[in-house]
Amino acid sequence: MINITLTVNKEKVYEEVAQTTSYTGAKMDDEHAYDRIFTTDEDKSMLERFWNECRNTVCNSMKKVLNLESETDGVFSLALELSNSFDEALTESMQRSLFSFFVMNITAKWYTFTNKEEATGYATEAATYLEDIMRKAYFKKRPVRPKYD
Repeated sequence: MINITLTVNKEKVYEEVAQTTSYTGAKMDDEHAYDRIFTTDEDKSMLERFWNECRNTVCNSMKKVLNLESETDGVFSLALELSNSFDEALTESMQRSLFSFFVMNITAKWYTFTNKEEATGYATEAATYLEDIMRKAYFKKRPVRPKYD
C-alpha cells in the first residue's frame, strides 16, 4: 500500500473564505450586502463549527482509505492508505482539491445565513471537489510490462 498525507491549514482556509465573502459582498447591488456577507473575526466560532463539519464530511467520504486524521496547531492532516497502483503524481492535485473543498463548503454554509441565492452553487462546487479527491484516490496507474533483456 502507498501512504500519502494531505494537509489543510485552517487560517489559510479562513483567509480565503474572508476574501471570497468580501468580494461577493462588494459586487452585490445591495448597499448592506458587504457588511452582511463578509466574514469577520467575530464570526470565528461559527466558522470553527463549519470547519469541524468539513473535517467530518471528508473523513466519512474517505473512510475506506483513511488511516489517520488529526489537527495540530490549526493544520488538519489526513493520512490515506491507497493502492500500490495509485499514481503519486495526483497527490498535489488532491491537496489543492481538499483546500478548495474546505473553502467552498465553509462558504456555502456561511451563505445559508447571509446569501441564500449563492449557497447552493457553492455547496455543489464543494461536493465536486470532494468527489474529485475520491476519484483520484481510487485511480490506478496502468500496469507496466516488465522488459527482459
